Amino acid sequence: MNLIYPVIFTEVNDKKKTVLVEIPDLNGITEGYGIADAISMAKDYIGNVLFDKPDSEIPHASEIDSIDISKSEFANAGKTFVSLVDMDLNLFRRMEKSRNVRRNITLPEWLDDMATKAKINVSAVTQNALKETLGIVM
Repeated sequence: MNLIYPVIFTEVNDKKKTVLVEIPDLNGITEGYGIADAISMAKDYIGNVLFDKPDSEIPHASEIDSIDISKSEFANAGKTFVSLVDMDLNLFRRMEKSRNVRRNITLPEWLDDMATKAKINVSAVTQNALKETLGIVM
């Protein structure tokens, strides 16, 4: 289920490039450092708030034009603007619920020997390679 919510971002003029985040439809507040981190934190907040809710109970998003930034809790803290943030709730749920499963893989003996000598965690390398191959960004 793809969700899109209007989110209010307020850029605070500090050394950390703090961005305060307000998600009015979910009564949510969080923050990030830089806009990319702030968007990530907004997605994380949305996912965690809606994680256990049945799809029928997920609040509808407001129209972006209906958001009044002057009523934002952080309106006077810096440059404030509204943007839409999307997230895939089903993917978020899967990733949060993920449990490790045991898979057998086959490697040439010489490669396994080299990995063991180099103290490489073959499971972690395999997971990272699969994520990269599948285009999963975390």
